Amino acid sequence: MTRDQLEHIVRAACTIAADTELVIVGSQAVLAQFPDAPAELLVSMEADVYPRNHPERAELIEGSIGELSMFHETFGYYANGVGETTATLPEGWDRRLVAIHGPGTAGNTGLALEIHDLLISKYVAGREKDRRFNRVALAHGLADPSTLKERLRATPVGAESRVRIAKQIDGDVRARPS
Repeated sequence: MTRDQLEHIVRAACTIAADTELVIVGSQAVLAQFPDAPAELLVSMEADVYPRNHPERAELIEGSIGELSMFHETFGYYANGVGETTATLPEGWDRRLVAIHGPGTAGNTGLALEIHDLLISKYVAGREKDRRFNRVALAHGLADPSTLKERLRATPVGAESRVRIAKQIDGDVRARPS
């Protein structure tokens, strides 16, 4: 997905949900801070989103411009309407959202997870695709390991998960090219 495509999703989803703000919680949130993010981080053709002021309308987005919709067939990318609790996030994440404005948003605003919050949510999810995403982001210097550790301490996960994630962060940092 490209930044222009994400802006298109923001515009379309806001129109469908009759909202002017769209929260972006999935991997493509990286495009807010890093519009020219490494290609390895932009392989997903979906944006996980919900309307900020009307989160209950995420299903409308899913049904209208979700996977296998006419929108998806026409443009090759789509929106995945998700719930507010889809991602496990550090305390204060909502104060760190990164705004997406551009010609393609038609005056609407995409509010994307800040990179450290995004990576923590992916460490918590723990799927292989999430681990790969995090390794690439760290290898390209998009996130600071000490900030990740701070955010981990502010994330509502159990002690076992916290230890596992801290070890993964350390391993991903050591694996970075020098």
